[in-house]
Amino acid sequence: MFNTFVPRAKRLEGRPGSAGTMRKREVAVPYLNGSALADRAVLLLSLAVIGAVLHVSVFGVFSDSYLRVGMLLIGGLMVILSGFGQSDSLWDRALLAFTAIALSLSVYQYFGAAEEIETGLYFLTSTDIFMGLLGLIAVIELTRRSVGLVMALVAGSVLVYGAFGHLAPGFLRHAGISSEELMTVLWFSFDGVFGRPMATVVSTILIFIVFGALLELLAIDLVLVRLALAATGRLRSGPAAAATVASGLFGTISGSAVANVVGTGVITIPLIKKRGFSPRFAGAVEAAASSGGQITPPIMGAVAFIMADVTNVPYLTICAAAVVPALLYYGGLFVAISSAARNMDLTVETLPKVDFNWRELVQVAIFVVALAGIVVTMVRGASPAYAGFVGVSLAAVMGFAIRPDLLTNGQAWLKFIRSAGLISAQLVAIVGAVGIVIGVLNLTGVGLRFASLLSSLAEDQLILSLCLMAAACLLLGMGMPTVPAYLIIVLVMGPSLQKLGVPIVHTHMFVLYFGVLSAITPPVALAAFAAGPIAGAAPMATALEASRLALPGFVIPFAFIYKPALLLGTGFPVGQSAQAILFVLLATILISRACYPRRGRGYMTPVGLTLAAGLIFFGPFVSWIAAAAALGLMFFDRLELTAKNQIS
Repeated sequence: MFNTFVPRAKRLEGRPGSAGTMRKREVAVPYLNGSALADRAVLLLSLAVIGAVLHVSVFGVFSDSYLRVGMLLIGGLMVILSGFGQSDSLWDRALLAFTAIALSLSVYQYFGAAEEIETGLYFLTSTDIFMGLLGLIAVIELTRRSVGLVMALVAGSVLVYGAFGHLAPGFLRHAGISSEELMTVLWFSFDGVFGRPMATVVSTILIFIVFGALLELLAIDLVLVRLALAATGRLRSGPAAAATVASGLFGTISGSAVANVVGTGVITIPLIKKRGFSPRFAGAVEAAASSGGQITPPIMGAVAFIMADVTNVPYLTICAAAVVPALLYYGGLFVAISSAARNMDLTVETLPKVDFNWRELVQVAIFVVALAGIVVTMVRGASPAYAGFVGVSLAAVMGFAIRPDLLTNGQAWLKFIRSAGLISAQLVAIVGAVGIVIGVLNLTGVGLRFASLLSSLAEDQLILSLCLMAAACLLLGMGMPTVPAYLIIVLVMGPSLQKLGVPIVHTHMFVLYFGVLSAITPPVALAAFAAGPIAGAAPMATALEASRLALPGFVIPFAFIYKPALLLGTGFPVGQSAQAILFVLLATILISRACYPRRGRGYMTPVGLTLAAGLIFFGPFVSWIAAAAALGLMFFDRLELTAKNQIS
């Protein structure tokens, strides 16, 4: 569920007793194909991680040092052991062994000086500096193995910049940082690898990884796909609309657009193609819908909790602010898919009726009750981690009550334990690399200098600043998972928007949207590149089609800067919020239709985009005129389409 690597997917026969003919796919659990010893070690370490996560969620953090540093050590060893099980190369195994030794020695050195470090009375020796460097190298290598080369190159380049940036040209040059100061911040303090992102992940987010793995164990994710198919089977766009619904539901708890694509796409993409859509379009629908899951409350791919921690804004305020933009994003996808379907020669027969037995209906109820339990628990003032524990408990009690056979299914339990443990391990490694980036940027101040440069280039013009920032966010976010992309982008780009007077929640939401949409934006569109092979389409063509489908998503962030009342719970009157929602809703419909105009109505593209601009970027007077024109345009277009259908 939360895995950020590109998983292996295949189909297995549906479990006995399930209705319909749908097949169950096995979502990427990184199974170990090597030695049984490594397999057992990973299993034991996964159990330790799950136990620690459950303990912290109920009783709180027992020790910051032992939790953050210990979780990195355990997680790193799990990634290394899984690599041993999968590697046949002697060189690769040697690199894994070096990484294990480097990580272990550096953690040992940290704990050897932990007490003095916490009092601030410790001065690093040359041995400490060398061991700290080994630890940073190990973190970068673990990141490479977890999410690929892009994030590892970012962290490695920033580390080199921290050491040698005093030789850099122009505004990138910093005053110089000693090796002792660099290692103190990055390894031997809570400002680098073990900083706030690591604290948030190990104390808050990991319980939701366990929650997601549990829902997979209970096969609730498959029932959500079936539910989406049943709800949209009679629509002309049928499976394409179902993919949008299923990916949105799945994405509320998923932390990876790529995992979301593979998790639901192996079912929905073939059905979309069967209806008559092109392979490119089928892959694009799944990629665009899966990416939107990261901006959909209540969990938002774990970013909601990190955003609350970074901004010091309550979690529920973040969720309230995210609701309307997320609904508009998916509404825009529905309109675009419907408009595209209207122009295509599609198979008109409806899908076979999807029937649900009582057990599957209860599984849907479990999903709803568990999410409701999380939200209600936090409304009552509990911590997000404890709310996650409540969600896990509710799902487990109700799920095993209707599926008692799972209690004795050893293979299912092994899959659950490995999945929760290894995905947690990878996330810990990733945020360790993010800590390197954040530590160096804070030390050098290059983020603030970048913000000042951006502001001077834009000359205090908000729209130009937003466009430059959106482009930079898309560039910085390419190839990275949602959590590290958001953290790095908001650190570098956030101050420039706040200097122009944009509220902090709006700033962070703007950054988050473009960081998420980088997953479908060429040239490095990870979600589209995952969907393309499943659909049998070229990845770049899939990415371009996904960007076209999701065009309203690129405009909505500008909308909640120019219509700030769009974000609920941020202090604006109800009437003002209702007006903003109306304007942006109409703009979203116009943009989606403009992307796929009716045959012979190509002029509707410039007309629709012009009206959408009037609705979003101007004051109430112009926006109301544009709204009236948009409603009139939609009314006459509907009359013309109805008359055409009656004649035909």
